[in-house]
Amino acid sequence: MQPQPHIPPATANAAISAALKSQRSRKNRGSYSCGRCGQPKKGHVCHLPPLDVPSTPIAPEPVTSIAAAASSTRSTVVSLSSAPLRQSFTNLRRALSFDDDVDARDEPDPTDLTDLNLDTEIVQPGRFHAVALWEVLKRLPPSGLLMAARVCKGWRETARKMWKAAEELRIRVPKRAQIGYVGSLLQKCPGLVTLSLKLESDFDATTLACIAFSCPNLEVLEILTCGAAVNRISGDELGRFVSNKRGLTSLKMEGCSNLGGFSLTSTSLSTLWLSDLHSLSKMIFNCPNLIEISLEFSQQEGDSTDLVTMVDGLGRTCTRLQNIHIASLKLSHTVVLALTAVNFSCLRMLSLVLGIDIIDASVDAISSSYTNLELLDLSGSSITDTGLGMICDVLPDTLSKLLVALCPNITSSGIQFATAQLPLLELMDCGMTVSDPNSDNPSTPQKTPGYNQKMFIKHKRMKKLSLWGCSSLDALFLNCPELKDLNLNSCNNLQPESLVIQCPKLEIVHALGCQKLLTVAIRKQVSENFAAGENHMTRKRLADGSKRIQAPPSLYQETREDDENYPAKKRRKIEREVCTIID
Repeated sequence: MQPQPHIPPATANAAISAALKSQRSRKNRGSYSCGRCGQPKKGHVCHLPPLDVPSTPIAPEPVTSIAAAASSTRSTVVSLSSAPLRQSFTNLRRALSFDDDVDARDEPDPTDLTDLNLDTEIVQPGRFHAVALWEVLKRLPPSGLLMAARVCKGWRETARKMWKAAEELRIRVPKRAQIGYVGSLLQKCPGLVTLSLKLESDFDATTLACIAFSCPNLEVLEILTCGAAVNRISGDELGRFVSNKRGLTSLKMEGCSNLGGFSLTSTSLSTLWLSDLHSLSKMIFNCPNLIEISLEFSQQEGDSTDLVTMVDGLGRTCTRLQNIHIASLKLSHTVVLALTAVNFSCLRMLSLVLGIDIIDASVDAISSSYTNLELLDLSGSSITDTGLGMICDVLPDTLSKLLVALCPNITSSGIQFATAQLPLLELMDCGMTVSDPNSDNPSTPQKTPGYNQKMFIKHKRMKKLSLWGCSSLDALFLNCPELKDLNLNSCNNLQPESLVIQCPKLEIVHALGCQKLLTVAIRKQVSENFAAGENHMTRKRLADGSKRIQAPPSLYQETREDDENYPAKKRRKIEREVCTIID
């Protein structure tokens, strides 16, 4: 399908307002001319056929309940899916976005619109075909769609079907909006499967009650907080909501500082993300089909949560867990031992972040119990190069992502050893590892004797490497043919003459806080690597097939750049952006 142009909300709203104005002007008395041929009506019989009108009468749809809240177009984002019928999870269409960047791949094929029972006749005013009108209205923001529903009966019916066909809805609720705004929108979308709310004001269990009443088929729920918004939902209220929504498979919620304690019981829930937790008296998970869990605790002092008891409970009731993420200052070697004693047989991702009491003995326990890990995140721990060696000895055939940021006991030698011993590694985060502990101002370039380190990394599959904050790094050699993303933020001690980058596929480099000469050296080396790859001359066999030669580009490539009659859109594009450097 060819990409379709997006209609800006301002232009669309102006067109709809003009249509409303013209419709009102038609109702004024005083016109005695025929509406089809323009002749005077008195004693006139028109020979032209009547104009097409919708064949089915349509009842008016109330919109006054959300007209005031919907006037803030920029604070609300709605995504509608055009599929009216529920399908299997793997075949669900992606949401159609009202954002400026509309991907043509996400748009449905026009033939699929026949399932919506759209009127194939021309719809007044403007004589829009129903399918064409659908393509126009789906690009409008919520307020524009509500205005379009007031143009005429045909437009109102098309807008109603669009709301009814929505399977995914994303809303940013402004601070001045009330809960009725959310409820009125949800009532228009009875077939919602995915709902994402970004709230700028305080909310409580009333929001959950509104969602439970308006979305009987909801499977995915995400509630995000913005600004100073406070989540006042308690643990008992959250537990009742989860137990009543028997089809809920994914729950993600921010700002859970007021839960106090909870007991979640669900046979359908497979993904659970809770953040900003603090001092939980109890955590009970009766979710036998839970596959992924993410628990982020606040970094406030005085947290009394018992993580050992929580891990023991997970091991008894959630045996199918594959991904575990826990971020807490109370993580310790004892918690790791409790986690390894449970022995989740399906575990593939383990993330234990901010556990300063996690040591090399903890790494030994993890590597001996979970030998099939694909991702391991021990950022903020106290492990050393010895711990990295244990990881390399046990997980060389499975580990593809390793994150050890904020680990001050790791040196450049340990990082080089890990990249050499883990052939499947594609992502590595070593931020703030090779750093100078005596440097109070990382933005000031300086050299501290005894802390300058060198790093040589050569890897065939590495795609993303992060070395942010490595202020003690003064020399870097990279030979990674698949590397696309490199983060060198705050590497203020790295010298331009000691930097070698041999990464022909590099797409983006982060260099905030680095020396200006270093940024120039990065740009120059990336350009040279790209030019070397572009100037590579392919081999071409002669007509008789006798031998291969180095064929110059003129023998097999014709650009026609000098031909004025050749269309510009068909000219070969020779120059393109090599790499983006953020400095």
